[in-house]
Amino acid sequence: MKRIPQIVLLVLISFSAIGCFEDNDDTPITTEQINDFVWRGMNRFYLYKDDVPDLANDRFSNSSNEYTDYLNSFSSPEELFENLIYKRKAVDRFSWIVDDYIALEEFFKGISVSNGMEFQLFRFASSGSDRYGVVTHVLPNTSAEANGVKRGDIFYGIDGTQLTSSNVSQLVNQNNYTINIGTYNDNGTPDTDDDFVEPTTQSISLTKAQYTKNPILVNDVLSVSGKKIAYLMYNGFTGTDQFNSELNSAFGTFKNAGANELVLDLRYNPGGSVKTAILLAGLITGQFTGEIFSTEEWNDEFQEALENEDPELLINRFVNNNDGAPLNSLNLSKAYILTTGRSASASELVINSLRPYIEVIQIGTTTAGKYQASTTLYDSPDFRRDGVNPSHTYAMQPLIFKSLNVNGETDYFEGLSPNIVVGEKVNNLGILGDVNEPLLAAAISHIDGTSKSFLHKPDYLEITNGSEDFDDFEIGMYQDKELPLNVLNINSFE
Repeated sequence: MKRIPQIVLLVLISFSAIGCFEDNDDTPITTEQINDFVWRGMNRFYLYKDDVPDLANDRFSNSSNEYTDYLNSFSSPEELFENLIYKRKAVDRFSWIVDDYIALEEFFKGISVSNGMEFQLFRFASSGSDRYGVVTHVLPNTSAEANGVKRGDIFYGIDGTQLTSSNVSQLVNQNNYTINIGTYNDNGTPDTDDDFVEPTTQSISLTKAQYTKNPILVNDVLSVSGKKIAYLMYNGFTGTDQFNSELNSAFGTFKNAGANELVLDLRYNPGGSVKTAILLAGLITGQFTGEIFSTEEWNDEFQEALENEDPELLINRFVNNNDGAPLNSLNLSKAYILTTGRSASASELVINSLRPYIEVIQIGTTTAGKYQASTTLYDSPDFRRDGVNPSHTYAMQPLIFKSLNVNGETDYFEGLSPNIVVGEKVNNLGILGDVNEPLLAAAISHIDGTSKSFLHKPDYLEITNGSEDFDDFEIGMYQDKELPLNVLNINSFE
C-alpha cells in the first residue's frame, strides 16, 4: 500500500479496522467488494493479463461461489493486487494501487508535501548498509531554500542518526527533521573505493508543507561560440493546462532569442503525462505534425477490440498546438538530451520517439528502462472518475500498454544508453545551467566541436535511491486521454 500523505491535503475517508470501510453516509463496504473492483479492472486492462492465470476469462466457473471465495481469500485489496502482478521485479516494476485517489489526483497536478530538498542516496561499499545523501537541487520558495540548502550539500545523518538502508525511509518521511552535514573526502586518490564522508558540526532543520512543483526548474539561452543554445531542465511531465502552457512559453522565449541548439535536461525527470511528452516533442521539432510519434500495444483482447473499433486510438501523433494555442516549435533536426538512471518513462518516450526523426545525442548515463504506461482506474461502471463508488477511495494505476516508436522499437528494459557517457560526481556536481556543469559542458563541447572524445570513461558512483522514491506516490508514465467508451462497451469479458 502506498503511504498516506504526511500532511493532509484534503479531507480523507475514514476506514474501519477489519475488512470493512465506511463512507461519509456510513454505508459500509466490504473488502470483498473492493477486491471485486480490483479483479475486474485488472482483467479488463492489465497489459500482462495473458501471463497471469488468475486473470483468465475462464478462471472461475459459472458458480458465483468460486469467484466469491477467491476474492475473500485475500485480506486486503493490496494483497489481491500484488497477487495479480506479473513478475514484480523482473517485468512489472511499475503498477500500483492506492487507497486515496483524491491525494493521487493532487499528486498528478504536481501538488504534494515537500521541504524542497531533492536528493540522491549513495553508498561507498557495495555490501555496506550505510548511506549518505547528496542534494541534487533545491525547489524555490521552500524550507530548504530558506534555510540555505544548496546543490552538492552532503548529509550523512538525520536528527543525529546515521542513514542506513533500513532506516532512511522512516527518517526522510518525517514532517520535520534536521540533516547532519558532512564533507566528501576522496582520500587524495581518483579511486572511489577509499572515499568517505567526514561528519561536521553543521546541521540544517527542514519543514515540509504543501507545495506545487513546477516541472521547469531552469530555462535559459546560452551564447557560446556564436551559437544560441537553449537549455531547459525539465523535471516532470506534469500534464496540467498551466504547466503545458508554461512549457510552450519557455520555447517561445527560446525561439525569440534565436536559439539554434537545444540541451534538454531530463536527468532527474521520472516521467508523467504522455500528452505532455507529445507536446514537448512537437516543440523541439515542428516539422512532423501529423506523423506518428508513438503507437500503443495493449493486452491481446483489448488490442483486438481497439483495432476493430478504431485503430487510430492506438496512435499518438505529433501535434502543432496546445489545446488550440500554436506551439513555439524550434524546428530542430538535432537535440541534446541529458539523462541519468533517474530519467524514466515519458522522458524515455521522448528520446525513443524522436530518434527515428531527428538526431538525438544522449549524454549522461543509462536511463531507467520504463516503456510501459498506466492509467488511473476507478471503481465505477466504466472505470472512469464519473460515477465512482462513493463508499471508498481506492484506485489502481496498472500498466495498460507499452509504447513503440514509429519503427516499432520498444522493450528497452535495461534503459536507453547514452552516446556520450558522463556520470555525475558527487564531489563535483556543478551549478545547473552553468556552462561548466559537467553534463552541460559535455553537450556544449560537442556543439562547438571541441570535444576530444566521443565516449567518456564513466567514473561515477551508483545511486541507490532518489528523493522521489520516498514520495507518497510514484509518477511513471501515464495515459491522460480518456478511455474510449465505445471500446469499453464492446470489450466486456466477464
